[in-house]
Amino acid sequence: MREPPTRLLDELSRVMTGAVGLAQGVQREADSFARSQIERILRDSDLVTREEFEAVRLMAIAARDENDRLLARIDALESALAGKAAPKKAGKESAAS
Repeated sequence: MREPPTRLLDELSRVMTGAVGLAQGVQREADSFARSQIERILRDSDLVTREEFEAVRLMAIAARDENDRLLARIDALESALAGKAAPKKAGKESAAS
């Protein structure tokens, strides 16, 4: 005897629901495996973290600022020395004349 169409559709629906659940489980497993492999590759690649990169970047900015301040100080000292040295030379030249 033939089953009513609704029972057949119910069975088909249950099978499809199980297949979708199985496919989602396989997808989650594949995603988890891929993620763990990528993390392992990145860890073994000896790459820096964002936090380490930012720390070194801030240190480089601070060093550059300090270099700029020291350059300005050197320029000021050289100007002061050049200003002191010029009158002595002028005084010696006028005395020699």
